Amino acid sequence: MQPKLIIIVPCFNEEQTLPVTHSLFSDELGRLIAAGKVSSESRILLVDDGSVDETWKIIVGLSQGDSRFLGIRQSRNRGHQLALWAGLQEARTLGCDIAVTIDCDGQDDVGAMEAMVDEYARGVDVVYGVRKDRSTDSFFKRITAEGFYRIQHFLGVETVFNHADYRLLSARALDALLHFQEVNLFLRGLVPLVGFPSSVVHYDRQKRMAGGSHYGFVKMLSFAGDGITSLSVRPIHLILWGGLLLTLAGLVGVLVFVIMRAFQGYWDAVGMFSSIIALVGGLNLTGIGVVGEYVGKTYLETKGRPRVIISERTWERK
Repeated sequence: MQPKLIIIVPCFNEEQTLPVTHSLFSDELGRLIAAGKVSSESRILLVDDGSVDETWKIIVGLSQGDSRFLGIRQSRNRGHQLALWAGLQEARTLGCDIAVTIDCDGQDDVGAMEAMVDEYARGVDVVYGVRKDRSTDSFFKRITAEGFYRIQHFLGVETVFNHADYRLLSARALDALLHFQEVNLFLRGLVPLVGFPSSVVHYDRQKRMAGGSHYGFVKMLSFAGDGITSLSVRPIHLILWGGLLLTLAGLVGVLVFVIMRAFQGYWDAVGMFSSIIALVGGLNLTGIGVVGEYVGKTYLETKGRPRVIISERTWERK
């Protein structure tokens, strides 16, 4: 029996992109159905993340013209990760056997889905889409992105190098993932925590087909920070060890000052202590900021607010 596949596509202000890329998803799904690799009941689920343009109108039109398209709309913009989460929840409610998440911009190779489905047929529960290289990125984007993965690994966050959010999840892997209760979601780090057999499918990433990226440098920096502070406490450990080393360095500095004073009679005490005070003050503020980030996330987690609020669907739920 062929598995029921739900392809989940998060959309935010994609009125220029969706009319160009929607056929990529429908054509690939048609090929998978024709090849007998997935069920004819398989669907494409478009998740409108509170867009303020014509995205929802386009999604409704696609669903009316092609029964393979379904759409849900969040009550407001909640961010890419929560849009993915909303789609994953809905896909499981729709009774999927496998779910594939992919961005709307057409950069991820939809042809890699067939290899992902083949991996699932061999008993793999999680299949990561990993780009072969970053030749389509600018030099700055390539350096910052690869640095992001390396810093995360150093700080104890388990991620797959050069993997974004193009992945396949089996029903049991999805059920396990949906048991996680975090409000601050970073799916690239959460999915590996699920366990179960996993594999990788490599693909060539293309240039964006239409529209512009919604992720500037500041947003990417914030996203990286969320990923680290949501899944690792190692930054706090580093601050602790940094504080201990600074204390030791301060004691050595004072000892050196006393010795120099005793043997030479004079030293630039004002300059030395000014430098130490500036260094200690900066490290203190940095440490307080990092700890405050964790306290803030704890505050949000304890509120227990709903992560997803769906305001509209393109179909009537039974």
